[in-house]
Amino acid sequence: MTAPALVADIDAVTPDWLAAVLGLPVRGVRHERVGTGQIGTCYRLIVDAPGPVPPLLVKLPAADRATRDMLAGSYRGEVRFYREIAPTVDVRAPACYFGTAAADSGDFVLLLEDLAPAAPGDQVAGCTPAQAHAAVRNLAGLHGPRWCDPRLLEIEGLSLNGPEDASLLGELYGPATELFLDGLGGLLPEQDRKTLRACVAPCAEWALGRSERFGLVHGDYRLDNLLFSADGGVHAVDWQTLSLALPARDLAYFVSTSLPTAVRRVVERDLVAAYHARLTSYGVADHSLEQCWEDYRFGQLQGPLVSVFGCAYGTRTDRGDQMFAVMVRRACAAIRDLGTLSLV
Repeated sequence: MTAPALVADIDAVTPDWLAAVLGLPVRGVRHERVGTGQIGTCYRLIVDAPGPVPPLLVKLPAADRATRDMLAGSYRGEVRFYREIAPTVDVRAPACYFGTAAADSGDFVLLLEDLAPAAPGDQVAGCTPAQAHAAVRNLAGLHGPRWCDPRLLEIEGLSLNGPEDASLLGELYGPATELFLDGLGGLLPEQDRKTLRACVAPCAEWALGRSERFGLVHGDYRLDNLLFSADGGVHAVDWQTLSLALPARDLAYFVSTSLPTAVRRVVERDLVAAYHARLTSYGVADHSLEQCWEDYRFGQLQGPLVSVFGCAYGTRTDRGDQMFAVMVRRACAAIRDLGTLSLV
C-alpha cells in the first residue's frame, strides 16, 4: 500500500488514497458537501469498505487559488493544531486521522472524525446556560494543560504579540470599525456605536496587556464553531485562528457573544467560576478566581475585535450581517457592564 499523498481537491480523494490513509481496504467513496466553504471546503465521505470505517469528514482549501494561497498560514496552523498540539491538551475536538499541508502554497488536507448528529450552535439565537457551562469547561481543557508553557513559543507559527503587531492592529482597527459601521451601523443602537468607536484607541495597548499569562487561544471560540451533542457534550472545530495570548480572551469572547445579554448578566460569574475550577484541575495554581474574573473583564475587547474584522473583510451575507450585529451588541453591552475600557 502506497503512502498517502497531499491532496487538495475532492476528486483526488479516491478509494486508493483513503485506503493508504486508513490502512484499510476501501472499495469506493462518495462525498457530500458540508457548509458554504468561504474559507475552505468540507465534505462528508460515504465509504464502501469490507470492514468498519469511522465516520469521516475531509477538509480542503478554498477552490479559488488566490484565496487558497492567501490563507496558507491559517491552513498550516490548523493542520499543526491537529497533528502536534491537540494530543497535548484536553479540549474536545474531532479526532484527526490524517493531516498535511504544503510548505509553499495553500494546499492542505485534513481527514477528521465526523461528529454528526452533533450540531453547531446558533450564534444569532444564543445558547442556554447549560450549553455555556459545557463550553467553558471544554475551553479550560485547551488553556489549562499548557498554561504559560514556554515550549509553546518554540512552535512554528505561534508567538505572542509584540509592539509591531500591536501597532499594526491599531492602524487597521479604526478603518475596519468604520467599514463595519458603514455597513451594519443601522443595526446597532447609538450607545453600541459609541462603545464600538471607543474600543479603537486602546486596542493596541490592550493587545499587549497581561502577557505574563499566556496560553493557546482558539481566537474564534463561539457557537458556530462548537458542535453540541444530545448528551450535553461539546467539541470545538475550526482551528485556523489558533494563537498565543491571554487565555481569558477566549472566555470573554465566548460568554459575551454567545449568551443573550440578560442571561449573561445572571450567569457570567458562575461560568467564570466553572472555568476557573476546571483550570485548577490541570494544576494551574498561580491564578486566583478573582484574577480570573479580572482577566475576563479585560478580555472583553476580543468580541468587537473579531466581529469587526470578520465583517469588514469577509464575504457579506444576510445571515452574516445579522450574526455580526448581534455579536457586537452583546459584546458592547458586556464592555459597558464590566467597565472593560477602564482596565486598559
